Amino acid sequence: MKIIYRISMVFLVVFLSTEISYGQRTQLKKAEKAYEEYAYIDAQEIYLKVISDGYRSAQILKRLGNTYYFNADYPNAAKWYGELIKDFPEETEPEYYFRAAQSYKSTGDYKRSDELMDSFATKGGLTRVIQNYRDNKDYLSDIQSKSDRYVLESVSVNTANSDFGPSFFMEDKIVFASAMDTVVDGKLRLHDWNNQPFLNLYMADRSEDGKLSNTTKLTGDINTIFHESSAVFSKDGNTVYFTRNNYVEGKKRRDSDRNIRLKLFKATKLGDNFWSNVQELPFNSDDYSVAHPALSPDGKRLYFSSDMSGTNGMSDLWFVDIMEDDSYGTPVNLGATINTEARESFPFISKENVLYFSTDGRAGLGGLDIYYTELDEEGMPTVINSLGSPVNSNKDDFGFIIDEETNLGYLSSNRDGASGSVGDDIYLVMRICEITVSGLVTDIDTGELLPNSIVIVFDEENNEVATMTVGSNARYSFNLECDKQYTVRGAKEGYEPTEKVINTPNESSTIDLPLELKSSDECPPNDLGCRLALQPIYFDFDRYNIRPDAAIELAKILAAMREYPELIIHIESHTDSRGSDTYNELLSERRAQSTLEWLVSNGISRDRLSAKGYGEYRLINECADGVQCTEEAHQLNRRSMFIIQN
Repeated sequence: MKIIYRISMVFLVVFLSTEISYGQRTQLKKAEKAYEEYAYIDAQEIYLKVISDGYRSAQILKRLGNTYYFNADYPNAAKWYGELIKDFPEETEPEYYFRAAQSYKSTGDYKRSDELMDSFATKGGLTRVIQNYRDNKDYLSDIQSKSDRYVLESVSVNTANSDFGPSFFMEDKIVFASAMDTVVDGKLRLHDWNNQPFLNLYMADRSEDGKLSNTTKLTGDINTIFHESSAVFSKDGNTVYFTRNNYVEGKKRRDSDRNIRLKLFKATKLGDNFWSNVQELPFNSDDYSVAHPALSPDGKRLYFSSDMSGTNGMSDLWFVDIMEDDSYGTPVNLGATINTEARESFPFISKENVLYFSTDGRAGLGGLDIYYTELDEEGMPTVINSLGSPVNSNKDDFGFIIDEETNLGYLSSNRDGASGSVGDDIYLVMRICEITVSGLVTDIDTGELLPNSIVIVFDEENNEVATMTVGSNARYSFNLECDKQYTVRGAKEGYEPTEKVINTPNESSTIDLPLELKSSDECPPNDLGCRLALQPIYFDFDRYNIRPDAAIELAKILAAMREYPELIIHIESHTDSRGSDTYNELLSERRAQSTLEWLVSNGISRDRLSAKGYGEYRLINECADGVQCTEEAHQLNRRSMFIIQN
């Protein structure tokens, strides 16, 4: 996969020592030629043979290390870069300390990696990379703290070769790049870079649980005999932007150093799976690479990775505006907030306008790691955050996409453990979003802890979700769902109940929600609700139906009246101050009668009950007409009380 996502570098030809034999020089010339053409597999074999014959130099070790590094074989890269630094420290440029640090990190040797990063900084390495490293000395602890937010599993479409770069297509499909086969004239074509077949774009069905099946190749003019990868689709599914080698009208095009660069193309859909009208985007060039497209949620901006003029490092993230006439604005670099002197690539923008991307220029676990940032109103990055493990590993992790509504997504990685035996594989990502709501139950006046208080959580439909009785520490704790509304109620005998409404965020977090209860006077002898530690029967705004939580409290009244047949009850119902006096009198009367009818419908004789509405005339707090109060404060006035009749 590295031929696709790694932006090409220009390597200089270095003249080797004349002390090497003619035969060795001939072999090295072959290796140099293969290396310059990015045929790393062939070059690697020759370099290894030369070293086994007892010949080595800084240049050989650099290039041998590179053949492994740029094919993501980090253990072998660490080995040869390590020997380079040990044997030829004076001839080792800072960038090789950085690559060595990345390689050792990918083997799990974080101590050696940090030592090499310190040397990299001392030798005047890349400014932003060093700053990111120094600002995140505790990066391992930070990554570990996020390790419980995602679960990963390999998908069934992975093959023995590279499979990567998934993108959402319509509601139930995924499109991805694969080297599963590239057959021309009956022969399997292998690329010299990594000895794998060339890449094409494939489509798979996506089930509601994220599982993939039924792989088919995209048809039409979109796939060629060279590489295609990294696609993104318009909302209507009729337009695709994708990455391809610089291959136009059947001809390969090269830069001034004879390198084949990457370009972005656009195609349109005809029928169900036929792509035609392939067009090269106008900001491409034969002299630099443009790759890995991503669309903003409104489809009006195209983000991508490139090493065009103005790039800070090996590759940066850029964008262009898509005009109404189907033309494009001038490319804009996303700036130093996000881009480093290393590699930034594989952008994806979610429906919530969050940009996910991969980089090796920040403190991570090794190789490319996945980060995210919320985009501001101008579409520019804000604070950069790591997705942590297990999304990130000590290998290359990239091509992350997610649907925030279902909390399901995908990523690509060459980590160990997937079904593919060579190169990259696709993983299903399941985001575990959980909110912990906790707090102390205390006396509002004294701050005293209130053990044995009851805390109940209701959802937005007023269904009871969870309940607990707090212990001696008076602390409660509940695990709730993300992006939901809940009401948390605290109650204790001798205290007035209190409620707080919360809206949970859409990502895992902890919310501290103290509950402060106000002491009530000693129960009047005729207040059945107080004697039974009954919660007031609350009503929704402008409603008189019995809520599910109210039914729970009424069940206590019902049980008491069944236990004591002589008990006669008068029901008092009240409103908050909003609305006219006349309307509130009518509404409270309906609430009183609704409460009475609930008891009658459950077997209590009507002659044991009476009910009256008192409108807004008996408020229990300051929330009168013209006073600004919270919804929770108004809620306390929408109630029914139960008075024992003599």
